[in-house]
Amino acid sequence: MNINMPTSLAGGRYQLGQLVGRGGMAEVHVATDTRLGRTVAVKIMRADFATDSIFLERFRREAHSVAQMNNPNIVNIYDSGEETVTTETGEIEHLPYLVMEYVKGQTLRDILKVNGALSQRDAEQVMMGVLNALEYSHRMGIIHRDIKPGNIMISEQGVVKVMDFGIARAIDDSAATMTQSQGVVGTAQYLSPEQARGESVDMRSDLYSAGCVLYEMLTGRLPFEGDTPVSVAIQHINSIPLSPREIDPAIPEALEAITMKAMAPD
Repeated sequence: MNINMPTSLAGGRYQLGQLVGRGGMAEVHVATDTRLGRTVAVKIMRADFATDSIFLERFRREAHSVAQMNNPNIVNIYDSGEETVTTETGEIEHLPYLVMEYVKGQTLRDILKVNGALSQRDAEQVMMGVLNALEYSHRMGIIHRDIKPGNIMISEQGVVKVMDFGIARAIDDSAATMTQSQGVVGTAQYLSPEQARGESVDMRSDLYSAGCVLYEMLTGRLPFEGDTPVSVAIQHINSIPLSPREIDPAIPEALEAITMKAMAPD
């Protein structure tokens, strides 16, 4: 579907700038909030998902989930809305958007791609930030369900910010696993066994995924790799990864124990 993308939102309040990120269901632009005179990030649902009720629900859920949270390790949401746009065939569509805190920095995924394994101190610092965000969101009754390096920002000041609560679920609503094209929602390399089986999730599912992230930060390797997402998901259910100290004996035993405890299938 071809849509004439707007250059501003909310009656001109948010002036859109360059594209800074592209995800599974949305694009992120840097923007200027002309009313408050500050730089923000605007996440706009991709036009090809504008008529997909599942993705619309996910997008609206993210706005609802994060709007109620206020934590230094979670990217703030300032505003949300829907922009009316016209397709090339003249149809009217509604594109939802979120206005978020603009974090100047890099994703953990980009840092790992360039540097490989992090130092023990850096890995601990990042994980403390992630766990602080999860402790808070779990207390607020929200499970993230997609903790991975691509959803962890490190600001230029070194502050850890967890983002993308797009498939987050209220804890009392977690029994229904949202699937799309028979796939389980989440990212295969960091998927908890219960998510891979399509079962209900709770707070422990986020801790499993955080354990996978810690494993990658310490070793520079993914706990499980495979040719397809399905083959990786099956390993999360049936296999135990190589222990971190087998990859790098310099990793302290205590850190290895924490990692393997977090990634225990049960």
